Amino acid sequence: MANPSQSPRRRRRPVLVAAFAALALLASCAPGPHVSSASAAGHANPAAPVFHHPGVVVGRSQLDTMRAKVRAGQEPWSSAYEQMRTSRYGSLAYTPHPAEVVPCPPDAGPPACLDEREDAIAAYTQALLWTVNGNEAHARKAVEIMDGWAEVIKQHTEGNADLQTAWAGSTWARAADIVHAGYPQWQGPAVQRFKRMLRQAYLPAVTAKVPDYNGNWELAMTDAAVGIAVFVEDDKVFREALDRYRARLPAYFYLASDGKLPRPPPGGSMNTPDRLATYWFGQRTYKDGLGQETCRNFMHIGYALAASGHIAETAWQQGVDLYGPTARRLKEALEFHARYQLGAEAPDWLCGGKVQRTMGPDVEVLLNHLQNRLHLTLPETRKLAEQQRPGGTDDLFVAWETLTHALNPGTAG
Repeated sequence: MANPSQSPRRRRRPVLVAAFAALALLASCAPGPHVSSASAAGHANPAAPVFHHPGVVVGRSQLDTMRAKVRAGQEPWSSAYEQMRTSRYGSLAYTPHPAEVVPCPPDAGPPACLDEREDAIAAYTQALLWTVNGNEAHARKAVEIMDGWAEVIKQHTEGNADLQTAWAGSTWARAADIVHAGYPQWQGPAVQRFKRMLRQAYLPAVTAKVPDYNGNWELAMTDAAVGIAVFVEDDKVFREALDRYRARLPAYFYLASDGKLPRPPPGGSMNTPDRLATYWFGQRTYKDGLGQETCRNFMHIGYALAASGHIAETAWQQGVDLYGPTARRLKEALEFHARYQLGAEAPDWLCGGKVQRTMGPDVEVLLNHLQNRLHLTLPETRKLAEQQRPGGTDDLFVAWETLTHALNPGTAG
C-alpha cells in the first residue's frame, strides 16, 4: 500500500517479484445479445456490439431490487444502506481533493494517493444513495466529485502507480456508469471530459503487462480496464480485458486438473518449479482452491477474489459469461479461503501451518452468482458473507457489496 498511517488493510503493498515484458493477449470474444444501449458515435468497428448501461459490476435490475429492498426495510439491505448513508462518503458535505499528479510510492504515499481512492468511493456512494432515495443532491455531489478530477488529473507516478490507478479507476467507472445512465443533467462536454480522463490517465496504466507481479495486481488492473471499457464503450479494450481474465485467473487459483504445478502467469518468467514455489510464497504443495498469495496473507487473496468477481460480473452484465468456464475454480478458491478465514486450523502442508486471516468484505459478488444464479452450494463462503454483513468498504475498491449484490441475482442486460 501507500501510506503507513493507513489501517492494516490499506497499508500492505503487493510485492513486486520481478518485471518482465509479457506477450500481448489476443482478443477473441465480443459481447453477446443481452445488451441494449447504443455504442459511441464514430466507433472504429461498424459491427461492434453495443453496451448496456448501467452495467459496470451492478446492473439496472440489481439497482431496482436494491432500492425496493431498502424502501421495504428488509435485511440485510436496510442495515447496509444505513451503514453507507451514515458513512463519511455519504455526506453531502463531502469535499473532494482533486490533484493534477497522484504520486504513489510503495508504502509511503502522500495524501493524494489516499484522497483519489476515497473520492472515487465517495462518488460511487453518492450515486448509490441517489439511486435509492431519489435525492438529486446526491447525483449532483457525485458529478461534482467526478468533474473536479476530470478537470485536473494528468497522471499517476511512482512504484504503486498501476495499482492505485486500478483501484481508483474501477470505482470511477462504476460511479460514472450509474450517473450517466440515469441522470440527464450529466451529459455533453462534462461526460466527454471524464471519459477522456479515464482514457488518458487510467487506461495506459491498467492495460500494462506485469506478469511477474503478484497476481492481485493484474486482476485489479483488469477490473478497472473492463469497467472503463464499458463506460467509454471501447470494444477492443473490453475484449482484451476478457482475455486477460481468462489467462490470469487460472494462474492465480490452482486446481488439480492444472497438473502437479500451478500454471505460470502468461508471458512471465515464473515457469520452473523453484520459481513457482518462490512466487507462491514458499508453498510447494498445491491443492484445489489454493491461491498464489495464500501464504502471503488472505487480504491480498481477498483483493483477487473481489477483482475477479467485478470482472466476471461486468462481463455478465454485457452478455458475456466469464463465470461459467471458471465456476469450479472460483468455488474452490472461495470455499478454501473462507474455511480458514472462519478459523479452521491450517495443516502443516499449508503455509507451514500458519495463515494470516485478513480477508475483507470481498466475497458477495462471486457468492451471488455461484449461489443465486448457478445454484451451487458454498457453505463456508455463505457463512463468511453472513458474518461480515453488512459489508462496507475497504477504502480501496470494494464498496457496499452487501447492499448491491447480497441475494440479488438480477438479469443480464
